[in-house]
Amino acid sequence: MIISKSWLNEWVDLKNISGETLLKTLNSIGLEVDSYKEIKIPDSIVVGYVINKEKHPDADKLNVCQVDVGGEILQIVCGAKNVTAGQFVPVALIGTVMPNGLEIKKAKLRGIESCGMICSSTELGMVKINDGIMVLDESIGALKLGASLNQFEIFKDAIIEVDITANRGDCQSINGIAREICAALNLSPRENLPYEDGENLLGIGRVVATRADEGQKSSFLYRAFEIKGDISENLLTRLRLALIESKKTNVVERLLDYVTHCTGVLFKAYDYAKLGGVDERVVFDIKNGKHGESYVSCNGKNLGITGIYQDECSMLDENSKFVIIEANYTVPSVLAETIGENKNLPKGDHVYRSTRGSEPNLAYGADYLFKRLSSHKNLSLFAGSQQSTMREEQVALSISLNELKNMIGQEIARNDIVKILKKLGFEVSVNVEQESINVKVPFFRHDILNSHDICEEIVRIVGIDNITSVPLVFAEQNRLTNTYINYKNSLNLRKRAADCGFFESIHYVFDDADRLAKLGFEPCKVQIANPINNELNMLRPTLLNHMLNSCERNIKNSKKSVRLFELGEVFNKDGVQSSNIAFVVCGLAKEATLINGAKGEEISFYSFAAMVQDVVGKFELIASDEKKFLSPYEQAKICQNGEVIGYIGRVDIRVEDSRDLPKTYFCEIEFDKLKFVSIKANAYSKFPSVSRDLSLVVPDGFEFAKIYECIKNLELKELKEFLPVDIYRGTGLENASSISIKFTFQDMQKTLEDEEINALMDKILVSLKEKLNIGIR
Repeated sequence: MIISKSWLNEWVDLKNISGETLLKTLNSIGLEVDSYKEIKIPDSIVVGYVINKEKHPDADKLNVCQVDVGGEILQIVCGAKNVTAGQFVPVALIGTVMPNGLEIKKAKLRGIESCGMICSSTELGMVKINDGIMVLDESIGALKLGASLNQFEIFKDAIIEVDITANRGDCQSINGIAREICAALNLSPRENLPYEDGENLLGIGRVVATRADEGQKSSFLYRAFEIKGDISENLLTRLRLALIESKKTNVVERLLDYVTHCTGVLFKAYDYAKLGGVDERVVFDIKNGKHGESYVSCNGKNLGITGIYQDECSMLDENSKFVIIEANYTVPSVLAETIGENKNLPKGDHVYRSTRGSEPNLAYGADYLFKRLSSHKNLSLFAGSQQSTMREEQVALSISLNELKNMIGQEIARNDIVKILKKLGFEVSVNVEQESINVKVPFFRHDILNSHDICEEIVRIVGIDNITSVPLVFAEQNRLTNTYINYKNSLNLRKRAADCGFFESIHYVFDDADRLAKLGFEPCKVQIANPINNELNMLRPTLLNHMLNSCERNIKNSKKSVRLFELGEVFNKDGVQSSNIAFVVCGLAKEATLINGAKGEEISFYSFAAMVQDVVGKFELIASDEKKFLSPYEQAKICQNGEVIGYIGRVDIRVEDSRDLPKTYFCEIEFDKLKFVSIKANAYSKFPSVSRDLSLVVPDGFEFAKIYECIKNLELKELKEFLPVDIYRGTGLENASSISIKFTFQDMQKTLEDEEINALMDKILVSLKEKLNIGIR
């Protein structure tokens, strides 16, 4: 966005504000300045008047001019094609050092003396406006012969290019930047009187009408005028249009570029004759598109999409005499969605502004335009306007002063807050009782959505450097979320499993529905629309089938001992996802070695359970026969703290045979039910422990768990642990077995005597006899 101090001065009085101050202010309020240039014209470049022009006698392309510079008449040889008598021109006197470093001296050109130079805009260090000299007019101020050019504001200006972020479409105009300057420097904008139609003008209703769909996301305002003769541009307008790099050639289109840059309102110009209007009015039909974009047509002709492009069939040309002006605004998000979906849409000059948010106050821009048009004698203006306006509610926010204080880090006076927001265009009311302010966001600030945005507006105007610094409080939050804890637990579980000799296997979450059905699992209600193949056509309810398949492949590859584990996702019949961990040992407990023997030892239920326990921690087993794919004689439920968390057992021999597997044990545990208890270091006894063995006669089928609970309930503090170490069945034990239990005793304060240990053993025996009716062998 290119601005200049003199241009801004038409919206706000900046006569006491230097260019440097302007630059620093823009940077401080978040409008980053990309470039800054001051125009400095030497005092010796003055206003001159061309009295006479004659052709050079010895050069076709040179002219000999007599130029009045106030106190004298100079003869100057000039090669510009556009120089002619009767022009006011900038003249560099003898001795002038031009902005480009050239020094003007008295010289002879083809034998004719030249005492100075008539200057072009580029020779003065300004933008190029034509291919010849710059012709002065009173648009820059009252012209006085001999007056230094640097007395005029336009020739002692500061040119600033501001980088506008995509969310600040309100600053893509001189008016928008001036509003920001007023808030930052506590200035008041210049009074801008609305345009009033002249008397005895024809009404626009005779030539223009509109029809629009309900719920439109755009606003339109139409005005019209007729061109009766030539329209010229003054010097000030040409300089500014060159500054903003307007490429238009049509005078009306160039004027619309100028007004858009000033006010932010977007315009289109239509040729009335090309729309089909001659003696009757034209009707603009406005239709809503898929995303709310507005398609404009007239007499069946598509005129384009508002804010995106205008069809060439309706544009002005050098023969246009009757012009209809359309001021328009469309919600930026609507245009962004439309362009994003259809990359092939033609894009006009206004897309950059419209997608970032143009000025929605169309009457403001149209009034500014018609004030300028009213000064042209060769234009006949129509009175009034035709409008089609979208219905939109202003965003309303209520913010407590205490909330603002906490966000900013210091208290800003309530009156200062109100003043800043009002100067930025917000409607503000104060609730004294609740110590809050109610804010209505102007339509041109579509980027303001919440209290944090309001806070940002206050801080940038106050200035971040003016907010008192306070020491940082370093308070680290606890980042140990359940997700992180589960991740760490699963990682540790994998490491322990690998340490215990298991190899990790990873499979798809899809499985073979037929094989799962044979194993007794119900199909999942969530169907796979496009399965990879018939063997992966269902969400798996268990890790079992994949693990057995892996065992089968390893056994066929001559492995004698297969030890695998997997931690993966499973799905119940309703499609609810959870995590399970599974272990499988197939064949030998360990591969045959010199130590293990040539044949090795087959895996057993208890050795497998011990291996799993080394990985997941201590658990209890409860006899079970629920799992049909496990042996009814070797399976159990796994419990921790009284809760069933999984199952363990030998794979049913029929399943083993169908897959050519040797003796195989499998265990599956619900990961989320596993108890991961932190290891707590306790004081240990410095005194020796003492062991005693006890052989009990128990009837066949008697569960050891009952013995365990009976002894545990005695709560003997000296009893550290007790474990079954042997089972004997033989002569003299009909329908019964002898189970040997090893007891370990230890005291924290002393070495236990035999009498004390015997007393403890007697308590155990008495309790077993009374509660379970079992005794020693």
